[in-house]
Amino acid sequence: MEPHLSTTPFGRRALTLAHVAAQQVAKSRPPEKAVHKWTVFRAICMAKPRIGISERALSVLNALLTFHPENVLTGQDLIVFPSNHQLSLRAHGMAPATLRRHLAALVDVGLIIRRDSPNGKRYARKDREGEIELAFGFDLSPLVARAEEFESLAEEIRLEQRALAFVRERITICRRDIVKMIATGMEEGVPTRRAGQGQGHGPADWTEVHTLFRSIVERIPRTATRPTLEPIADELSLLADEILSLLESHVKQSNLSANESHSERHK
Repeated sequence: MEPHLSTTPFGRRALTLAHVAAQQVAKSRPPEKAVHKWTVFRAICMAKPRIGISERALSVLNALLTFHPENVLTGQDLIVFPSNHQLSLRAHGMAPATLRRHLAALVDVGLIIRRDSPNGKRYARKDREGEIELAFGFDLSPLVARAEEFESLAEEIRLEQRALAFVRERITICRRDIVKMIATGMEEGVPTRRAGQGQGHGPADWTEVHTLFRSIVERIPRTATRPTLEPIADELSLLADEILSLLESHVKQSNLSANESHSERHK
């Protein structure tokens, strides 16, 4: 006779449609599919903002994984059944109430499934050969079934982090360049209005340039996302290009004046 896997939680815990969906995903997993438990755990850690799980809940998931004897998760024997006391010890002494809360969070986001016994205890029943034929505890099947999803989410976050790092580097370089170029412009007496362009073309002086620079920098929030920083990076880059153009134009004009003076002396 085939054993019946529990689909509803013991006691006063409610069954939600999200729990039913998680069980449906787990059932759709091919029996031969296998994943390395620590590889999928690292992907989940990276993707935790998208999954909606906390670091404390992940420490409980880490503890649960240590109760599975193999590094590879495959087949049907994916239920672990530690007591709360054992689980608490491996979760660095987490308080019982906190442990229960984070276990519920793992169930709610579909990372594990409750397979509760008739009395709510966690245990395994073995056959005559000593093999586990029925276990009650936490089913790790969703980790196998959703492994590709977790890796995809993790890769998206890795790409986003690289893009954010790039735009932050761009802002840092522009800020450094602008500050030093403004200092050079002041020390060398470089005009900020281009000759022949009319009196209204360009900033009045380097103080005005610095004020414009500060007005852009002050819009940088302490905690910013890439979409917030990219327009600021574009503005700083444009300002840096304009200041460099002023310095280069001044150098070119100075060289031209020097060459003309040299030619006059030669004649």
